Amino acid sequence: MNYENYDPYFPDQAVVDLYLPVWANLPAFRSKAAFIWAEDGATLTYAQFNSSAQSISAKILHRLKRGDTVVILCSPGLELVEIIFGCQRAGLLSVPIFPPHPSFTKEDHYHLVRVLSQTKPKAAIAQHGFIAAVKRYVSSPVSDKRLCELLQGVRWISTDDVKDGKEGNSSSGSLPYHGCKADEMYLVQFTSGATGIPKPVLVTAGAAAHNVRTARKAYHLHPNSVIVSWLPQYHDCGLMFLLLTIVSGATCVLTSPIAFVNRPRLWLELISEYKATCTPVPSFALPLVVKRGGIDKGTLPINLWSLKNLIIINEPIYRDSVEEFVNAFLPFGLNPACISPSYGLAENCTFVSTAWRNNGGSSSFPNIPSYNKLLPSARLASECIDEEEMDILVVNEETQEPVEDGIEGEIWVSSSSNASGYLDHPSLTRYVFLGRLSNKVSSCFVRTGDRGIVKGEERYLFITGRSSDIIELQSGEQIHPHYIETAAYNSCQKFLRGGCLAAFKISRTVVLVAEMQRREEETRILKIICEGIRDSVLREEKIGIGLVVLVKAGCVPKTTSGKIQRWATKDKLIGGKMKVVMEMQFEENGRSIEAGASKRNGGRVMVGEEMGNDVISLSSAPTQVGSRSFL
Repeated sequence: MNYENYDPYFPDQAVVDLYLPVWANLPAFRSKAAFIWAEDGATLTYAQFNSSAQSISAKILHRLKRGDTVVILCSPGLELVEIIFGCQRAGLLSVPIFPPHPSFTKEDHYHLVRVLSQTKPKAAIAQHGFIAAVKRYVSSPVSDKRLCELLQGVRWISTDDVKDGKEGNSSSGSLPYHGCKADEMYLVQFTSGATGIPKPVLVTAGAAAHNVRTARKAYHLHPNSVIVSWLPQYHDCGLMFLLLTIVSGATCVLTSPIAFVNRPRLWLELISEYKATCTPVPSFALPLVVKRGGIDKGTLPINLWSLKNLIIINEPIYRDSVEEFVNAFLPFGLNPACISPSYGLAENCTFVSTAWRNNGGSSSFPNIPSYNKLLPSARLASECIDEEEMDILVVNEETQEPVEDGIEGEIWVSSSSNASGYLDHPSLTRYVFLGRLSNKVSSCFVRTGDRGIVKGEERYLFITGRSSDIIELQSGEQIHPHYIETAAYNSCQKFLRGGCLAAFKISRTVVLVAEMQRREEETRILKIICEGIRDSVLREEKIGIGLVVLVKAGCVPKTTSGKIQRWATKDKLIGGKMKVVMEMQFEENGRSIEAGASKRNGGRVMVGEEMGNDVISLSSAPTQVGSRSFL
């Protein structure tokens, strides 16, 4: 395909959906693949995609009216992509979420309850089998009455009814556009839940278009780009890359998150097979692939020479894990200069910035500097800022004034990508989305709640952690919990699950919860693991842990993108909902107080100021401390 006389950046469209008819009406793009579903090889060309969006839009508007809110409950796949774009062309406010288990007996249905309660949709679009399960559930005598009311309060529309295989008008670019306008809400995107209950973020169609245009420019994407993504397609980075594909006129190869988790090598195979130039992954994926990727297994050889952007998300990004990945795959053609550490959040649609610059110089890995074991996720050099980029500041949270480079503070972002606020959270919206600098006339900033520091002449921004997760020590010093978790994991990688540890404070005690990688019942070994964790954290971070809790795999709550939910872990621990394998308490001098193995599914935490020495008990048997016993 020849693009010599075609400028892919002109003309830019007000909303992402308007790019579709532009591409579909160009002869070179009509039969070009927009999306490929790797699991069965199904392909959606630009002409087919545009026709599908038009057809779905018309069918939906027979049942709903423009501006209605609709929940999209489709499993990952091309059908989900078509429904999302069809709803935008219909002018609807979409809320895409992953469908919970249709029995509604597992915890994953709580998010559906939250979504239905907060967004009050007129309808829900789902596959026929899911709708049948909903009908069976609401007629069951043992069903939850509150959930039944919510499920019965929406109109259920089957994907079969809006996708009957008949194509719409392929020349829709010549028709009047009645879809979402730039200033209209088109998406409710829930936050990840890393620092609290997920909140519904309102996104306009114009903000989303600005965001992906900025990302397109930052990553140098164009019609020759090939993207591979296994991220969840209904929110955050996974959804952004659907939009980014269309804005760039690129091709995107998709698969599901569960396919990657079950066989991490699949990601490398897709990059190799489709000669991908760009792929986004959470930071936890790199060590997982090194450990479980099966480099020497499989029939398809790995060849990563085509990659121009290996986009790493989910801060903080540790240099060691990136170097380990690079060293493992250098023999397979990986160019270290493609490493693209990046930063984003739902309140800014998704993308904020990247530390990567395609100049082959010092801005490319491995030449970019580190700070306290971390890689930068952005660069704030003033000469790089233009109308498509972001105004990013590091601010003192108390004085609301910018801090000098080299001082940590809260990251504030102002851009046309800023979302409009949280649905039905007016006070929180004012606080988060209307941040203003003290004693200075300025535009409104989004207070990200993330902390960062700017270092060096090139003004790299390092994301150091989150304000709400900071652990304040008795000395008055502060530490981000990921440093404790990393030191703890490094003490015993053979027994602990990477990315499945959580550190936090209960009263005056620093607590570390760690998932076991494999079953181990010998108390002596479990004690050695706990003591090793204590010693490693004390040695590397000079932090004395008061309690180490080893739990079974799957106990530590995480977001869909793999972020640890420390707040939820703490609540679960205090509520006795952990499957505790071993608990071990330590005094301030590091000496162990008591250790106990637990065969049961949970325990109760007791922390009391009246105890004097902050004894915490998780096991069902009493914990002996001196002559006192605490249940």
